[in-house]
Amino acid sequence: MIRIAFAGKGGSGKSSVSGTFARLLAQRERPVLAVDSDPLPGMAYSLGITVDDHPTPDDVVIEGPEGGPRWILRPDLDAARFIESYGTRGPDNVRYLQFGNTWGHFQTLQRGQHAWSQVVKEMDPAAWNVVGDLPGGTRQAMFGWAKYADVLAIVVEPTAKSIQVARRLQNISKADWAPSQVVVVANRVEDPGDVHRISSALQSPVIGIVPTDPAVTEADKLSLAPLDHQPGPFVDAVEQLVGVAESTYDLDIHLTNGTP
Repeated sequence: MIRIAFAGKGGSGKSSVSGTFARLLAQRERPVLAVDSDPLPGMAYSLGITVDDHPTPDDVVIEGPEGGPRWILRPDLDAARFIESYGTRGPDNVRYLQFGNTWGHFQTLQRGQHAWSQVVKEMDPAAWNVVGDLPGGTRQAMFGWAKYADVLAIVVEPTAKSIQVARRLQNISKADWAPSQVVVVANRVEDPGDVHRISSALQSPVIGIVPTDPAVTEADKLSLAPLDHQPGPFVDAVEQLVGVAESTYDLDIHLTNGTP
């Protein structure tokens, strides 16, 4: 099973990449759970799912035991039942799970966070290919919200700010809970120099090269998924990235060769 989380600077395009990745993976007849720990619904749009702005219901969680987590799922809800009950069914049979959002009382959001973290920790690893979207920046990623992933894919634009955030995210590889692979995906690439700039600055090969594609901007304006609005170079590049992830070759081979 593929378990990958996408991170990067806010606005780097990670939600578009992750949502498209999830649907293309599902089109290969794989069960896919798209998990969105970003309280802003970027991944939902890229999946083609109508955004539900309601937080996780209060009655889903109860107070945890003394000395344990502040909140836990109520006893009749295990991870599988939570996904079945609260995961949204999307195009290509992708199941989408969002932990909550930023409106309402902080405690409501905190309950949703605890429920979400328990679900991704306890879900059956043989049941789902997991594709995650982390919030922009480094804070949540550094606090271990990608522990469910075997691969952390950092989406980077060829700009100084995006590269700076990516460089900080690379430090996750030093954590004791780090994913087995921390890789780089170049997005909004216009020429080979962009890829060289990213690779040189991060001292890391680029395993995915996603070109600038005006159709993605148009899809965003229309609140459509890239796959549902004039699929072109962007979708083709993400399809190649899915092939890398699904390949029988370990990602170490691609990192060594420096080729997507």
